[in-house]
Amino acid sequence: MSTSGAHEFMNIAREAAGEAVNMGFRIGNRIHARRERRAERNQLEPVIVPSVGYGSEGWVRVLGRVLYKTDLFEEFFDSVEKDDPAVEPVRGWRSFTSVAISYAKITVEIAGVTHDVQADRGGVVDVRLEQQLEPGMHNVTMRTDGGHPAKTSVYIVPKDQQIGIICDVDDTVMNTALPRPLLAAWNSFVLNEHARSATPGMAVMMDRLHCTYPSAPFMYLSTGAWNVAPTLRRFLHRNGYPKGTFLLTDWGPTPDRWFRSGQQHKVSTLKRLAAEFPHITWILIGDDGQHDPEIYNGFAVRYPHNVKAILIRNLTFGESVLSSGRVWGDNRAQEITKGALWLEGNDGTALYEQLKERGLV
Repeated sequence: MSTSGAHEFMNIAREAAGEAVNMGFRIGNRIHARRERRAERNQLEPVIVPSVGYGSEGWVRVLGRVLYKTDLFEEFFDSVEKDDPAVEPVRGWRSFTSVAISYAKITVEIAGVTHDVQADRGGVVDVRLEQQLEPGMHNVTMRTDGGHPAKTSVYIVPKDQQIGIICDVDDTVMNTALPRPLLAAWNSFVLNEHARSATPGMAVMMDRLHCTYPSAPFMYLSTGAWNVAPTLRRFLHRNGYPKGTFLLTDWGPTPDRWFRSGQQHKVSTLKRLAAEFPHITWILIGDDGQHDPEIYNGFAVRYPHNVKAILIRNLTFGESVLSSGRVWGDNRAQEITKGALWLEGNDGTALYEQLKERGLV
């Protein structure tokens, strides 16, 4: 085949692949619309699953998701309305069978001020609101027509706060083996949070960071979908991790991709946090099973004044092989911009000892 013929073939293949992805996206939309109409006919109650937000002087970011209350989720939604993180768990797959309410209209009330907002196509509420609030925690009430009010909170970061914590979830605070396709499906769709194991020493390390920096914002940055936010919240609560904001992604195909880019989600989120809090230097916590070292290194190069330290949990040899993780050379610390600290360890205890040696706790 000639060079021009090969190029033409590749272009045709790309167009066909793009059309297939777009077709999958349209089919998914039609299926979701049908499920929404069925839920409306059955007069199912709308329920808001709220998440902890954050903010600074003059603005707040409010997070949550709007769903229909199905029989499958009856006990779970009752616990959500009571804000009970100790509720009995549901299987992971159930969170992906929920029916999101597309473009639901929501009223958000903070400190007596109300805001009218709208969820996105996947029922996710992720909005920035202009409001002046004092530093600290503030209660948030979210309402939608036909449903009960949902309560959550937002943390307003003090202007003089200089340290923040950003922590990965999968294989950093919990062992999930997400890169392994079969186990990823098992962990995401079958197991509940009781079946997941916490990474040794990480909860203690995170708690000591919280004690050292009690006013620091805690962000849990994950490529996981918003569907698993309640499960993640219960897991962190049960294992003693500090309360914080979940920065997750939507689930399902887009008009041009079968799967959303987890790497891009992390990169864009870090960029956003650097813009929102230019005065904060972040302690970035992750693992070497996927792309955390590359993502954090890139962030440190681009935003050297926003990185205090990079903590990488080294997976065991077996975990690295099964996870297809990148094997780093001894010169990795040299790739980090001057002024950012690169620390590594097999668990939270080893990382904590290095934090102590560097005077960070």
